[in-house]
Amino acid sequence: MDAQAKKQVLVVANRTAATHRLLDEVRRRRRSGPCEFTLLIPDVGDRKKADWTLEAALPLLRRAAGGPVEGIVGGAEPFASVQDAVRDGRFDEIIVSTLSKKSSKWLRRDLVRKVEGLGLPVTIVQPRQTTEQGITESDVFRGGMIMG
Repeated sequence: MDAQAKKQVLVVANRTAATHRLLDEVRRRRRSGPCEFTLLIPDVGDRKKADWTLEAALPLLRRAAGGPVEGIVGGAEPFASVQDAVRDGRFDEIIVSTLSKKSSKWLRRDLVRKVEGLGLPVTIVQPRQTTEQGITESDVFRGGMIMG
């Protein structure tokens, strides 16, 4: 199958870019048919943090995707970053990976609803709790303990 027939998936993530749940979703997409993935890190106020996230997440995402994953860094406004990324029309769907409802400023800003308004299928991925103490995968990732 040629590259034109591959589903183009935009993955929107920042602190959850290497959580098990997102990696599992990428694997599931890959198993459903040929896909190419692009990781967009929006909401970037600090380029060094974005670079660190790309450095940590891309190898894990590439392994889950079974091939190359492009990484792009957006601007300070998350929705504008997503809009800019989908403007050229190459994406077929979007996966938004965000923190839990309790911690996510994206959810408080209604980012998912805004992204859904772009007209592409949207899947939301949130970390699940991993311990009785309420530590989530994103907490573990921020602590540097998720390595894939």
